[in-house]
Amino acid sequence: MALPVEPPLRAMETSVGRRVRLPRMAEVVADSLRASILSGQLTVVPRLEDLIDQFNVGPPAVREAMRILETEGLVTVRRGNVGGADVHLPTDDRVSYMVSLVLQSKGTKLRDVGAALRELEPVCAVMCAQRQDRGETIVPGLRAVLAEQGDAIGDRARTMQLTDRFHDLIVQGCGNDTMIVVIGSLERVWAGHATAVYSEDATEVAAAVWKASLRDHQRIADAIERGDPRVGDLAARHLDATQAYMSAVADSQVVNASALHR
Repeated sequence: MALPVEPPLRAMETSVGRRVRLPRMAEVVADSLRASILSGQLTVVPRLEDLIDQFNVGPPAVREAMRILETEGLVTVRRGNVGGADVHLPTDDRVSYMVSLVLQSKGTKLRDVGAALRELEPVCAVMCAQRQDRGETIVPGLRAVLAEQGDAIGDRARTMQLTDRFHDLIVQGCGNDTMIVVIGSLERVWAGHATAVYSEDATEVAAAVWKASLRDHQRIADAIERGDPRVGDLAARHLDATQAYMSAVADSQVVNASALHR
């Protein structure tokens, strides 16, 4: 169904004399398509000609609308005879990359990200412990990671992947979508840099260090399973210890978005 065509869009005077900018037709089209994409109603964007008919607008408005959505990462326009566009829902990785770009543009030090996580992740751990369904939704995943982590002692790459997964499960299990997106993004920014730092360091990490990290994870998982609110203190102390090495070698390093693509 075609959308009603409004009169030419231009600034208007309000009753108090303040000029209000009305959206351009391209923005109206982009808003409508964006809403359909995010709601899951639109999985493939129609061809240019079909959009022109649907919205009853000119080709320039549709092309600009598609450029807006492509810039937002929601579509990839197909050029050529086929036309149309493929839809991409927002992902955690895209959000993390955008966060890292903003932090890099501000010259944010990696220690700033670490400090934020030391404050925020323990809160997530406490929220996990407070969930009535933690025995079914959170604890099994943590236990599975711990079993793999025990088998991976001595394998640096695998241990780091499992460590990142353990911390991510705590964030994902907090039950608050906003915190999951925001704190989860910071987790991925930190993990990307940690992977880069450890990969470039040829120093062998002693097995005792990996075992100490595993013991901390086990204590955190046990506290969550018991519903113990003191898990926040355990998580905070663990983060202090695990970030010590990064603080020693990369404390003044500026966040670099490329670290997330390595």
